[in-house]
Amino acid sequence: MQNKDVLKRIKELVELINYHNHKYYVEDDPQISDYEYDMLLRELIWLEDKYPELVQPDSPTKRVGGEAKKGFSQVTHRIPLLSLSNVFNEGELYDFDRRLKELIGEDFDYIVEYKIDGLSVSLEYQNGLFIKGATRGDGFVGEDVTENLKTIKTIPLRLKENVDIVVRGEVFMSKEEFLRINQEREENEESLFANPRNAAAGSLRQLDPKITAKRKLDIFIFNIQECSKNFTTHEESLRYLKDIGFKVSPDFKLCSNIKDVYKRILEINEIKDSLPFEIDGAVVKLNQLNLREIAGTTSKAPRWATAYKFPPEKKETKLIDITINVGRTGILTPNAVLEPVRISGSQVSRATLHNIDYIKQKDIRIGDTVVIQKAAEIIPEVVEVVFSKRTGNEKEFNMPSKCPVCGADVVRFEDEVAYRCTGIECPAKSYREILHFVSRDAMDIEGMGEMIVKTLFEKGLIKNPADIYYLKFEDLIKLERFGEKSVNNLLQAIEKSKKQSIDRLIFALGIRHIGQKASKTLASNISSIYELFDITKDRLLQLEDFGEKMADSIITFFKQDQTRHFIDRLKSVGVNLVSENKLKSDLLSGFTFVLTGTLARYTRNEAKEKLENLGAKTSESVSKKTTAVIAGEDAGSKLKKANSLGIKVLNEEQLESILNAKSRDEVLRIINI
Repeated sequence: MQNKDVLKRIKELVELINYHNHKYYVEDDPQISDYEYDMLLRELIWLEDKYPELVQPDSPTKRVGGEAKKGFSQVTHRIPLLSLSNVFNEGELYDFDRRLKELIGEDFDYIVEYKIDGLSVSLEYQNGLFIKGATRGDGFVGEDVTENLKTIKTIPLRLKENVDIVVRGEVFMSKEEFLRINQEREENEESLFANPRNAAAGSLRQLDPKITAKRKLDIFIFNIQECSKNFTTHEESLRYLKDIGFKVSPDFKLCSNIKDVYKRILEINEIKDSLPFEIDGAVVKLNQLNLREIAGTTSKAPRWATAYKFPPEKKETKLIDITINVGRTGILTPNAVLEPVRISGSQVSRATLHNIDYIKQKDIRIGDTVVIQKAAEIIPEVVEVVFSKRTGNEKEFNMPSKCPVCGADVVRFEDEVAYRCTGIECPAKSYREILHFVSRDAMDIEGMGEMIVKTLFEKGLIKNPADIYYLKFEDLIKLERFGEKSVNNLLQAIEKSKKQSIDRLIFALGIRHIGQKASKTLASNISSIYELFDITKDRLLQLEDFGEKMADSIITFFKQDQTRHFIDRLKSVGVNLVSENKLKSDLLSGFTFVLTGTLARYTRNEAKEKLENLGAKTSESVSKKTTAVIAGEDAGSKLKKANSLGIKVLNEEQLESILNAKSRDEVLRIINI
């Protein structure tokens, strides 16, 4: 295929995929199946990989996110992105109307729009091509987040008209995506976003666009800042924005007077809970653009627009009880059981209490009359106690010392808010533990991916990681999509994993604060995993790089009856529990290596393991303590840092020579130090 034909096909695919993106994400009117779309995208990716010089600036493949940045550069807005003044009731709204009439002195219309609770940005297009996007910042200077904005599929990379234009919009996260992200963050033991606005802002300002791309951000465009075309009214400009490919502020309404404006605001307040995105009010704008110039602006806000803010709805109710939910990572979360009360359009009988510190800080007790509201209109929470209604019969709440699901000890480590279940067989967290147990860096059970684990877990065939080794052919063959060959392959992979070294098994147990490095340290200092049931804290603290938290985690984990039962079950099916105890050699003792790039003979983990078996340390970062950096193909920033610090850089051939060396002198000659 000649380059001319390739370029033609690439352009056809870009135009076609961008068209279908717009139909799907903006118009909610898909024209082709997901499979057909995927085939088009796959063809484009293949062509771009083969002919990188022909990649188009508006290619949809740019939406996956580029390289991570060290920081954002500043962007000065040619036309300031001003904030809005606020009104909170009907009287203040009528005052706004009266002042505007005094300034203008003639009849005019209003446009009423939703006040989307998100992050304001500007988008700049030249000749119809998206070239730059920036956050509002202080209204005058923002941050360049162009690459992150490209990941938002409702932002067109090329407009339907070759126009020079700067627009303003609101980036937001849907309620559904907000709940999904928070659930994901909870499972990953990350702090939760307080509301969709914080989630959107945090996602858009990620230094790595790939993270932004994973979060389904959206945008509504609500204003033209600059344009090579002229418009008479705001309504006209919004319709033009929609015509050229933007997703504009939805359900905007033209109102001829302030009475109709207030009526529309009340309508919005009634439906706000049913909207798929979060709003915190309505925006009222003068429709005639020429009259806006007469009205003018203050230093902070335009006089021709205002935001009507809805107050958060709060209700009083009785807190009947406090129950504990055990999450997938074993974190115990207290929840309030309430006398049912209707708030923000739904009946609420439960609310989050976050953690014990939150309960103590607000002095929340069982039996209290409390005030609740929906955080960001989504998650009910207890915000305060009505102390004037306290009778003296209320009961203080304390976190349980035993897991309410499995009975294992509950621990709270120093400097942590969370209380955690320590039981490895706890049903509440078993699914998560199984996924970790079978993962590549743990027991590495090939073919046992997330979908397989989910199927086995939901069918009740595995309830904790040890159950994996008790699976039988006759159980698996009955399952949908499990053929004889795939069942045999899976059982062979499970059997193979029984021979894994015990450092992998220790890591697979998912002990708090015990990662791969600590697992290897433990494994090299014991003869059998059963030694850990009687190991002392003093002995643990003598191990290299072992601190108080790590030692406490080991002691707590191995004193549980569940842990012994679990290990005994592994022993009975022949899982290796014995350590090699000693390093194969101390040939490389005192050497520290950093690996970077892609090696031909080994994966990076395999190379690390071989070096560590000879007594070397490996590290993820280059420092003055690094003996040498081993660089494969496509080595990146670590290689640059090594060169800047004067650290020795070795290739894969030299690595092979080191691994086969017979003496330390031979190693020193290879490294040339």
